[in-house]
This record gives sequence, C-alpha cells and structure tokens, in this order.
Amino acid sequence: MVAPPDNDVLFARTLRHSHRGSPALLGVSVAVREGEILGVVGPRGSGKTTLLRCLSGQLVPDQGEVWFNGAPVNTLGAAARDQLRRERFGWVGSEPHLLPELTAWENAALPLLMRGVRSRAARAKAQEWLERLDIGAAARKRPGALLQSECQRVAVARALVAVPAVVFADDPAAPLHHADRAQVLRTLTSAARSHGVTVVLAGTDPGTAAYTDRTLTLRDGRCDQAVAPQDRETPDPAPANA
Repeated sequence: MVAPPDNDVLFARTLRHSHRGSPALLGVSVAVREGEILGVVGPRGSGKTTLLRCLSGQLVPDQGEVWFNGAPVNTLGAAARDQLRRERFGWVGSEPHLLPELTAWENAALPLLMRGVRSRAARAKAQEWLERLDIGAAARKRPGALLQSECQRVAVARALVAVPAVVFADDPAAPLHHADRAQVLRTLTSAARSHGVTVVLAGTDPGTAAYTDRTLTLRDGRCDQAVAPQDRETPDPAPANA
C-alpha cells in the first residue's frame, strides 16, 4: 500500500465494488485537493453514489484503497469509520432525511449536539448557518411546515454546521425545480468555499459542473479524466442571422 500525495485530502486508487453481483465501480481512481470542489457527473446507475459512499467510509470497496489526510480509510473497522464520518465528514443526499419531530434549528444542530456541544451554543451555531442559507426565519418550524427546497437547505446547514473537512453531496438538488436547484447548489458551494471545506458534489445534471473546480464523468462504473472549467468544450456561437 503506497501513500498518496501529501496535498490530497482524499485519494482513492482502483476502486472496485459490486452490489449483489452487479458491478458499480470498475477500477475508479480519484484525487481531491484540500478546499477543492470536485464534481462527479453521470447518468443514474453510473456509480456516483457508490463512489461517494466508498470515499466517505460508508462502504468498504471490494478492491482498491481510500485515503483521507494520508491515512487509509478502507482498512478501518466499522466503529472507527463511524467516528470519522461523525467528526470529519458531512453528508447531503437527494432527500434531506430530517427528523420530523425536531425543528429546523434542532435538525441543523444535530452534529454538534451528538458531539456533546451545549444546547445554547449548538443552537447559536445552527441559527448562524440557517441565516447564511437564507432560511433563518424558519428555524422554529418543523420539516412538515417547510417547502422541499427549504428542507434541503436545512440539510445543507446540518452538513456544514460543524465545519467538517469534507462534505459529500450526492445529487442534493435532484428533486428540486430549476430555480431552487440552482439556489441550493450555489449556497452549498459558496458556503463551503468561504470556510475552506472540501466538497465532492455528485449530480446527474451536467449543469452541476458550473459549481465545481474540476469535474470527472462516470459511465458504467468507469471514470473519464477530470477536467477544469477552462478545459471544458463550449458550443460554437450561433450565426448572427440564426
């Protein structure tokens, strides 16, 4: 096992994983620098969720290695991986998975409360993030009284409230309308950039790439080389008389 480069906060080498015999990842390698927003795009079933779950320690790949800050993740036991996720990682999925009996601020504060942070301090920090995400006025509402886009922003606040090293965002805007989708992605990435949080952002919409520093494309469990925005092809301008 060879350690990855020092400037990579996340590094994965030749990941292979199958679900009930069906291949999901076929030798995927990826490196993510500290503070970078890496996009992972591709159609449904291309392996995006499996890749994020392997990188975050939720899944142990069948083959290959995952490293975080120069230390192997895939060789850790289940308890150590759980602790790593609680203390260093944040997660936002396509569904917010908020607890219906808790208010918006209580849902957002959960990572802090689970660490033993006092309620008043956790509430103040959660309120601060809800304000940043333009949902502070709904702090006392429960999820049933919120719009879907508002619930997603609460989930984003929950992922960022403890300022983790890495946030994994698995198609967080998928269920939203276009305007709400843009707002969620914009607020997630701008908040992460302002705090130096690394983000791995997966999405089926090619427009996801507009919010990232680099993008890799997954197809049938294999990835293309990651490209930076300036390297992406842009369509030829339409003729003046079109």
